Amino acid sequence: MEYSPRGSWGRTLLRKRPSTQTCRDAVELAVRAPSVHNTQPWRWRIGHGRVDLFADFGRQVTATDPRARALMVSCGAALHHLTVAFAMLGWHAVVERLPDPARPDHLARVELTPRSPSDHDIQLAAAIHVRRSDRRRFPDLPIPARDLRTVSRCASRFGAAARHVPDMLLPELAEPMRSAAARHAVDGDYLAELSEWSGCHGDLTGVPAHNAPAPRRPDELPVRVFADAQLSEYTDEPDAAHWLVVCTPRDTRLSQLRAGEATSAILLEATRLGLATSLQSEPLGMLDLRDQIRTTVLQECAFPHVMVRLGVMPHAAAPLESTPRRLVDDVIEYDETVFAMA
Repeated sequence: MEYSPRGSWGRTLLRKRPSTQTCRDAVELAVRAPSVHNTQPWRWRIGHGRVDLFADFGRQVTATDPRARALMVSCGAALHHLTVAFAMLGWHAVVERLPDPARPDHLARVELTPRSPSDHDIQLAAAIHVRRSDRRRFPDLPIPARDLRTVSRCASRFGAAARHVPDMLLPELAEPMRSAAARHAVDGDYLAELSEWSGCHGDLTGVPAHNAPAPRRPDELPVRVFADAQLSEYTDEPDAAHWLVVCTPRDTRLSQLRAGEATSAILLEATRLGLATSLQSEPLGMLDLRDQIRTTVLQECAFPHVMVRLGVMPHAAAPLESTPRRLVDDVIEYDETVFAMA
């Protein structure tokens, strides 16, 4: 991958547009973003100094995500990963969201201007490589209050909020999560879809068996159960995760995309601070359960899009393997202007 460290900033400044290789390098980092069931539902088009993001609705998991909300959040996370990658490479991303009303799959157009990377830009880009979805129980180790505040505040830059769920409201969050799990346990379409997209061995998409733990005990806050789960827990004690609900004041496609950007910012900042994270969205695919979370946890002030688990995983815990991704060349196409100006 062709990185642009600060020593090459002068050469970057002389160019008004990033090279095609630089755009490809940025996309290669962007596709490390998390996505529902690791479906990676995105496509990218590289033009002359520009990158466009498209949703790949053919990769929608319809039983899990019938209204494609999680797909939009996933694409938003990839969009933010892209801007982080460009920042590290010496480019400021100017994002136009939903640029073409006639094309609902065209989610963003990204134009670039040169800008020297900051220390924080470099640290966030490094976090892309380090971040893992850690679905294990988190031990009861404290998270500094300042770190929780820092992580939560990341959402505000995208017109979203990350509401910390206090202990007294965790039962209100657990109830719709248990209801969702119970419904899915007898839903043949959902179970077939889950079997297709999890319990994977050596695949470039889906949730690998080695990254999914066994189902929780009935008295615990439930998380999504994946097929052929083979990940060993670090602790048998109750999960001590902190929960954030990423939400927006409106419930539109743009809100969903921005919620995904906010989620990516939260995950990368948390990783930078040494925290472990994973995402949960199981009850949010069901209208009544989503409304229940909106009413009880968010007090009807916002619409929930995804939930983030935060915790501290000791260095003694077994490291998680990286979740595979599709080859970057399989998700990129090149605008004809790239070759016309070559």
